[in-house]
Amino acid sequence: MKIHFVASSTDAAQAALERLSEKYGNVRLHDADVVVCLGGDGFMLEALHKVLDKSIAIYGMNYGTVGFLMNAANENDLLQRLEKSQPSILHPLHMVATTVSGAVKSALAFNDVFLFRQTRQTSRIKIEIDGRTRLEELICDGIIVSTPAGSTAYNLSAHGPIVPLSANILPLTPISAFRPRRWRGALLPSSAVVKLTLLDTEKRATAAVADFTEIRNVAEVVVREDRERQATILFDPDHGLSERIIAEQFIA
Repeated sequence: MKIHFVASSTDAAQAALERLSEKYGNVRLHDADVVVCLGGDGFMLEALHKVLDKSIAIYGMNYGTVGFLMNAANENDLLQRLEKSQPSILHPLHMVATTVSGAVKSALAFNDVFLFRQTRQTSRIKIEIDGRTRLEELICDGIIVSTPAGSTAYNLSAHGPIVPLSANILPLTPISAFRPRRWRGALLPSSAVVKLTLLDTEKRATAAVADFTEIRNVAEVVVREDRERQATILFDPDHGLSERIIAEQFIA
């Protein structure tokens, strides 16, 4: 099995890269059968974007902190672990953001797309789903559109629901909603087109973020799941992403 190793800049990940490359070799990406990512969840997200639409799977080893998308950092029997690993298919969100100046920018996100206020002023957001206005005005710090894989990340910290991979549901979760105060968000079908229009942009500047891409001073953001694009992530048996999402809901 030909492996292409990538590693974050941390000392632990770089040391592991040197050891594993010496033991298993390190081929170029286009020659590899699999990519092994050494780092944390943030670095895995970057690596997922690099293998997007390529017929090559990615296997993570945790040399970061939380490591929700990663496997244990056990360097023994790596080839056997790769052969026994189980795949999970991830589809990204596609964000199209229009700035106040009229510039149109797009980005993909495997975790989430979120809007967040840039100043002390709260954001004011109009929410449309599939062309129908569902909320005329949400006054808040921001709002999150999450993938199922990302539902245990920022979405969960904002008290949004955890969603199984097979549910074909996108959580829409407010961040510190002020009005309507009791609105806790919504569960949308994965086919939904979410349009978020920023109100009073001169006073209430807002940024849009798709994974690690940030666009500031947005006026409108449209988010939908891109089912035509995908990446494959590998997990050790009994530690797959679906199992982790279920297990996360029983952590006290």
